[in-house]
Amino acid sequence: MVQELDTVALTHDISEYGLEQGDVGAVVHCYKDGLSYEVEFVTADGKTIALLTLNQADIRSMSGREVLHTRELVEVTR
Repeated sequence: MVQELDTVALTHDISEYGLEQGDVGAVVHCYKDGLSYEVEFVTADGKTIALLTLNQADIRSMSGREVLHTRELVEVTR
C-alpha cells in the first residue's frame, strides 16, 4: 500500500515532462479514494520537475534491492 512520503518509481514514460519509466518520485499526498496520488519528481539539486496526480497503474513501490541511477534531464518545451 502506497503511503505519503513513500518513494515510488514511474511505470511508464511521461514525455511532456521529460520523465521516463523508472524515474523516482515522492508521494506527497494520498487521495481519500486510495487510488490516486500526488507525486513530486525533482532534480538532484531539489528543483521540481513535475508535481502530478497519478493513479496506481502509473507508479509502483520500490524494493530495498533496487539500484538507483541518474540521467541527464532533457529540456522539455511546453
